[in-house]
Amino acid sequence: MDLTLILAMLGEGFLVSLQIFILTLLGSLPLGLLVAFGRMSRIKPLSWLVQIYISIMRGTPLMLQLMVVYYLPYFGFGISISDNYRFIATIIAFVINYAAYFAEIYRSGIQSIPHGQYEAAGVLGYSRSQTFIFIVFLQVVKRILPAVTNEVITLVKDTSLSFVLSVPEMFTTAKAIAAAQKSMIAFAVAGVFYYVFNAIVAFIMNRVEKIMDYYHD
Repeated sequence: MDLTLILAMLGEGFLVSLQIFILTLLGSLPLGLLVAFGRMSRIKPLSWLVQIYISIMRGTPLMLQLMVVYYLPYFGFGISISDNYRFIATIIAFVINYAAYFAEIYRSGIQSIPHGQYEAAGVLGYSRSQTFIFIVFLQVVKRILPAVTNEVITLVKDTSLSFVLSVPEMFTTAKAIAAAQKSMIAFAVAGVFYYVFNAIVAFIMNRVEKIMDYYHD
């Protein structure tokens, strides 16, 4: 198999990896904010449940979570599993896993804002939700960007864990090519793909941080 064909096959796998990456961020970033609010809720049972969820998601391997989400419908409820569910299960597992990590990042950012800003906004007639949206949120975003960047870069590499469900993403494809050709070339090329992908992500996040520099908290 020549290098051109390997690049073409890995390119198809990369598109699947890119889908996992984008869909995970689209799902986990807003869900993480909701989870963070639940974690900080004054309703103790809700706060405790959310803490348990975060603890489980952060304390168990993502690979195990992928397998649980995929096999639970069949072994837990007797629901037959289709091949299409492999990709769906992957997205579900990634979203609920990363939402837990983003929730803790959001929480640390929100709690780092001085309470006096809420009091001052209240004096000016802002509601608590208005205060968060118009005054606090941008400060939170600026403070958590470095931590979010680290998680996003980790996500790029974690997409390779989808191989456990035989989702045809880039690492799964590279593994199949390497096994068939008895060569490490596919792994080397996949490594370059991951590195370039991460470099692009890091560049974009760095640009966002610089854009946010205008906003001084």
